Amino acid sequence: MHKLSFLLLLVLSVNAHAQLSIENLLSAPFPSDLNSSPDGNYITWVFNDKGVRNVWVADVHSDKAKAVTHFTEDDGQEITSLAFTPDNKRVIFVRGNSENGKGEAANPSHLQTSAEETVFIASVQADSVHKIGKGTSPAVSFDGKFMVYADDAQIWIVGMDSLLPKKLFQSRGSQLQFRWSPQNNKLAFVSRRSSHSFIGIYDFETQTFAYPDAGAATDAEPAWSADGKWLAYIRVPYSGNVLPFTPLRSAEPWSIRLLNVSAGAAQEIWKADEGAGSAFPDDLPVAENLLWFTADGSLVFPWEKEGWMHLYALNITTRQTKLLTPGEGEVEHVTLSNDKKEIIYSTNINDISHRHIYKTAPGAPSAVMLSEGDGIEAYPAATSNGVAVLHSSAKHPLWPAIISSNGKFTDLAEDQFPKNFPSSSLVVPQVISITATDGMQIPAQIFLPPNYNSSQKYPALIFFHGGSRRQMLPAFHYMFYYSNSYALNQYFASQGYIVLSVNYRSGIGYGLNFREALNYGAGGASEVNDVIGAGLYLKSRPDIDAKHIALWGGSYGGYLTAFGLAKASDLFACGVDIHGVHDWNSEMKNWISTYDPRQQQDFAKLAYQSSPIAYADSWRSPVLFIHGDDDRNVPFDQTLIMAEKLKERKVYYEELILPDEIHDFLLHRSWLKVYNAAIDFINSHLSGKQTGQHY
Repeated sequence: MHKLSFLLLLVLSVNAHAQLSIENLLSAPFPSDLNSSPDGNYITWVFNDKGVRNVWVADVHSDKAKAVTHFTEDDGQEITSLAFTPDNKRVIFVRGNSENGKGEAANPSHLQTSAEETVFIASVQADSVHKIGKGTSPAVSFDGKFMVYADDAQIWIVGMDSLLPKKLFQSRGSQLQFRWSPQNNKLAFVSRRSSHSFIGIYDFETQTFAYPDAGAATDAEPAWSADGKWLAYIRVPYSGNVLPFTPLRSAEPWSIRLLNVSAGAAQEIWKADEGAGSAFPDDLPVAENLLWFTADGSLVFPWEKEGWMHLYALNITTRQTKLLTPGEGEVEHVTLSNDKKEIIYSTNINDISHRHIYKTAPGAPSAVMLSEGDGIEAYPAATSNGVAVLHSSAKHPLWPAIISSNGKFTDLAEDQFPKNFPSSSLVVPQVISITATDGMQIPAQIFLPPNYNSSQKYPALIFFHGGSRRQMLPAFHYMFYYSNSYALNQYFASQGYIVLSVNYRSGIGYGLNFREALNYGAGGASEVNDVIGAGLYLKSRPDIDAKHIALWGGSYGGYLTAFGLAKASDLFACGVDIHGVHDWNSEMKNWISTYDPRQQQDFAKLAYQSSPIAYADSWRSPVLFIHGDDDRNVPFDQTLIMAEKLKERKVYYEELILPDEIHDFLLHRSWLKVYNAAIDFINSHLSGKQTGQHY
């Protein structure tokens, strides 16, 4: 009778919402790589329309948008690095995929032509595309005469009239972060070596380059002053003993240095205090550069001095600093206004579960809020009539728009949005807090089914995001991977599940100490307290069928899914583990090639105890493993070793293997295959049925 009631609940829900499918939830084109022209009159972005990616442009004054490339296949070829030429007539972009450790470009569609990253130039008016050559990271000079880009770790240059590339010079290491001087006569760059990096400057007049302030540290993020006399950059001390996926609340303080370019002399002009903010942030903010010279000569930089990622203005003469973005919340996406007088940014300050756009300036009394409400606004790009953003809501996926000076939103390319998108069938998640088993309060969102009835008992799902440096939001996410995750959570809710999306410790959005949670990850797996706490929370609710609680997640979320099943099979009925980490000692080698557990035995023991593989003996719940075998973030052997352990213990599992797919699946059809497999697995196992390949 219990199973019959469960099946009846699912059937009724499916009938009520038969029009909703994962296919139509993933049908809207996803915008990314938003950028504006130097004068702010045009914007450009990429639309990923069911795997078909193209470059779009729009005139911000007429609101007219059009595609300037016309690719037609779901071929897995990414498009990134969009930039206008100064005359607004052409858009630079990179098409193709990065290489794995063996030098193989990702190619999940098995193209018989090259899938390598290649620089292209598209004409805005002539509707034509010109191939420059293999490369990444294009940067156009301010006068529009030249462009540099990276190929095989070296800098290449091409004249924008001739379009004939040549190598600019040869240097050791990998060259990146190309920054033209305002006078176009010099190029600053970062030369990354295995354990450190230098700031380099190439002089076009003498055709020579130098490293004027080389040190035993990591130098990065070069930024020119408006007159080209000064070059600022960040210096991070060497820290060879720091391992990834372990908490780092403080370190030897990082600093900002200032180079007198003509004299070749540099000095430290600012240094972080010890304690909070002393470790240079790896994940926030998100911007082309992390230092900004404003029109008044101030230098704006990010700092976590108060335990939150904020922006500060530095007077380079007096060395005085000013906090520009006070409040509890994090600054995330940052850009300069076209006249360089203002900083424009997205943040969750004053609204911890969302993202909104603000602007400020070194001399401003306070920041000005440009957008508000229950939606998400991200990736601001300055325009001549306002700010371009990508925005979403609980029921509408991310979309490009212009925010005018009066706060009005004008959506662009509205004719590209699917007319049958099921917005009216979606629910608005509620923001809640749950208690972890160690007492820590953990933020989350809960999706209740449409026509929810508190007197009924529903099956439940718990979702864990990846990263772990991510934050799920009560709306379609601004990142492609997590927009898809949100869509699947909505789908499950429509089918009669209660879905809990957990923002576990070590994620972003809640400050330094939450992100650098004690004993997290390979240093103790303290997030497992959040996993078990989420399960106990659902079990305690009168509207939950406590015998039908499942887990799902990808990457770090796959890790926590596996951990939950291994540690609490009595609580969690089954799970879907998408490219999850199962053995930290093996995973570490993917990030630090020199890592050797035999040389760090104490840590290696802790890392093993922080891995799901250590608890295989208590794992009894069924699981679906999903993995692409060209994954560069979580190597494929992470699934191999976990599946082997379960096979030895005769634990039921199924698998979906995607040949040549990477971590962030490139093909739209891969996403559909993965999500339909997850749906089938959850439905069949919570209803007592078992299908598919298993042991």
